[in-house]
Amino acid sequence: MAVSRGFFLVLAVATLLLSVAFPAVQAESLAPAPAPTSDGTSIDQGIAYVLMLVALVLTYLIHAADISYSF
Repeated sequence: MAVSRGFFLVLAVATLLLSVAFPAVQAESLAPAPAPTSDGTSIDQGIAYVLMLVALVLTYLIHAADISYSF
């Protein structure tokens, strides 16, 4: 079955036109995202977590080294 060269030309032109037209239809300009702001609460929370971890480790070390002395 022979397919004419004109059919491939029409198919190529249609593909080119559709590939250019469809992205233009879906294009929208979105507003840019707001800049991130930090009010310091995340930094304060991070410092609190570190201090709690230090307190937990010190408590564990003190109780692990607790040697009962007999007087």
